[in-house]
Amino acid sequence: MASHSTDLSTVIKERHSVRKYDPNYKIAKEEIEEILKEATLAPSSSNLQPWRFLVIQDQETKKELRAIANNQEQVETCSAVIAVLGDTEMYKNAEKVYRSNYEAGYMDEERMRLMIENINKLYPSLSAEDRKNIASFDAGLVSMQIMLIAKARGYDTVPMGGFNKKQFVERFNISDRFVPTVLIALGKAAAPAYKTTRIPVEDIVRFL
Repeated sequence: MASHSTDLSTVIKERHSVRKYDPNYKIAKEEIEEILKEATLAPSSSNLQPWRFLVIQDQETKKELRAIANNQEQVETCSAVIAVLGDTEMYKNAEKVYRSNYEAGYMDEERMRLMIENINKLYPSLSAEDRKNIASFDAGLVSMQIMLIAKARGYDTVPMGGFNKKQFVERFNISDRFVPTVLIALGKAAAPAYKTTRIPVEDIVRFL
């Protein structure tokens, strides 16, 4: 297990999108689970946590996925690909989420029931497009956490939005309830990432 005591600012500055991975380096399933457990502390709309993960480690399956993901080399050479899915029926998580909060002593029973009732009124009334946007936005939040936590542990990542989502859904038998948002390659860099610059903050920020 790699060290993960680096401070947040350093992690943010050192994280880069890596596309060349050591194909012989394997990250244990247990450590990937730890990374995902930490990542799911990310915020989400009404704390409904509308994310699911498909972790692909099998080499033959990664080879198949590479064909779906525009033949990107890192899909096959990384230790694992984490597919982040957004749950468009996130309101169905309300009972589980808020009962858990109640049982943990974080809210009283009246508050729990009110939250569940309000969520089950609001979210089903939203358009499918609105719910998809919420799920995709929250999936983006948890994805950034995955990449930062991985870097803090000494690993490298690259997010990939360029893949055939229709083929992905068909190959991995994904329910209509879930929308694939991003693939994250996870592993050990075999070559440094390209350094990049950023638009100056004064060009992108307006204070009122």
